[in-house]
Amino acid sequence: MASFGWKRKIGEKVSKATSQQFEAEAADDKDLADDDAANWVHATKRRKKILVEDCVKKSKELKDEGANLAEKRRYREAIQKWDKALQLTPEDATLYEMKSQVLMSLHEMFPAVHAAEMAVQRNPRSWDAWQTLGRAQLGLGEIALAIRSFQVSLHIFPMNPEVWKEDLSWARKLHEQQKATKTEAVQGLAKEKELSQESIPDYDFESDEIVAVCAAIAEKEKALSAAKTVVIVSASGTVETVTEKENCPTAPDETLFIRAR
Repeated sequence: MASFGWKRKIGEKVSKATSQQFEAEAADDKDLADDDAANWVHATKRRKKILVEDCVKKSKELKDEGANLAEKRRYREAIQKWDKALQLTPEDATLYEMKSQVLMSLHEMFPAVHAAEMAVQRNPRSWDAWQTLGRAQLGLGEIALAIRSFQVSLHIFPMNPEVWKEDLSWARKLHEQQKATKTEAVQGLAKEKELSQESIPDYDFESDEIVAVCAAIAEKEKALSAAKTVVIVSASGTVETVTEKENCPTAPDETLFIRAR
């Protein structure tokens, strides 16, 4: 019966040459694996680059199609093209700026301002995006904000005569008119308040004019009370007018039927 003993270490009897050959083969396998990994990463980057290029190309085609539709005043169709293009290139500020212009043509001012703001966020150095934003803000009546946007556009491109002579000049004129209107309204309210706060005139009830008027009224009332007329209708239908004196009143007899004054 064989006696029990510890197991020998693996490779204890393996020759040195065999061990070196094994290590060399392992190194070759590692190099091949590294090459495969590098090739895979490179291929992935290349596919990603091709995909981005395809998206940019398709987006440009949609942008051009939308521009052609906008020139033909087919604004809704143009917006649809640009929305599809934005799904491919969501950071394209030009698409948002063009969309804002078309929305203004459709008198949809709130979406126009939003689209212009998106354009400015994606490209703060775009003078035409700031100009479009100013025009959209002007359409909403936000004159102060529009002036600021036009000023930023001029700061980026100072030699633009359109923004200087047309947009900014018109916005400032509207701003002055707005200020004048507010001033007139404030003055009108102040005048109304002043009139409402005026006290009732303090009449002098002891003046000669007031005393004379009161005396005339008293004399008239006295004359009316001194002579009173009474209409008496008897039971037989006879109508009689009797004048009553203040100190000698006429007492009706038993034949009185109706007494009217």
